Amino acid sequence: MLQQGYVQLYTGNGKGKTTAALGLALRASGAGLSVLILQFMKGMEYSELISLKLLHNVHLEQLGSNSFCRVGDETIETHRSLARQGFQRALDAVRRCSHDVIILDEILTAMSFALISEDEIMDIIKIKSPRTELILTGRGATQRIIDACDLATEMKEIKHYYQKGVSARKGIES
Repeated sequence: MLQQGYVQLYTGNGKGKTTAALGLALRASGAGLSVLILQFMKGMEYSELISLKLLHNVHLEQLGSNSFCRVGDETIETHRSLARQGFQRALDAVRRCSHDVIILDEILTAMSFALISEDEIMDIIKIKSPRTELILTGRGATQRIIDACDLATEMKEIKHYYQKGVSARKGIES
């Protein structure tokens, strides 16, 4: 159990937000801490999910669709419904202090798509137990959310091979 838990934020347009959070999960698992990862807007199979299943004290739930969310898409209500359910799951986990570390992966992206609100994310931050480490990831962090966090890191894209048409590679990006 942690003596003091903080709120960490990984945001920005660069690669590495989820990777940073998963690195923290790996470190926490090795220290014997229990970890809950709730992935908003993700329902597809990624290689890291296979590795996470090997860690007995890390629990992962995908709370999204297996299709990408796009503004104006006819499936936006499906994405909104899944995000609402995910928010309730996150609120419950944080309220119950169910794990030492709780990672809300892509929750900020869900906010950016107006699937959940800034106020709802602030509510989660406010009810966090002092002994729980809470990690928020995704693009589009607002200044209000940044100010409410104890640690904020912005991932900035400087150069990426996607710009040259390289698709996501299994084991590297997916």
